[in-house]
Amino acid sequence: MRKAGGILTIIGGCFGIGVGAFLAAVGSIAGALTDMMWFTGIGPGLIGIGIVALIGGIYALKGRVWGFALAGAILAIICGGPFGILGTIFIALRKREFSA
Repeated sequence: MRKAGGILTIIGGCFGIGVGAFLAAVGSIAGALTDMMWFTGIGPGLIGIGIVALIGGIYALKGRVWGFALAGAILAIICGGPFGILGTIFIALRKREFSA
């Protein structure tokens, strides 16, 4: 279940990076034309959350640094929804399988 949690966390992180890049691009284009500059701030924030979730998923696959893997899974909830929820549950239940 640890590996399944890591894979789900990675999927959630990749989803967050993709959506964040899309929102950043749309925000920069639409912000020049209208009043939608707030997209420009959400996009990079979501990309950052997605990167942390991605790294946490990699640590979960390796079975190292349980705290960072759990933090990445929790952040994957923000950008990956159901993938992050399942990843968090799977990683939290398998704490004893992690080293350090």
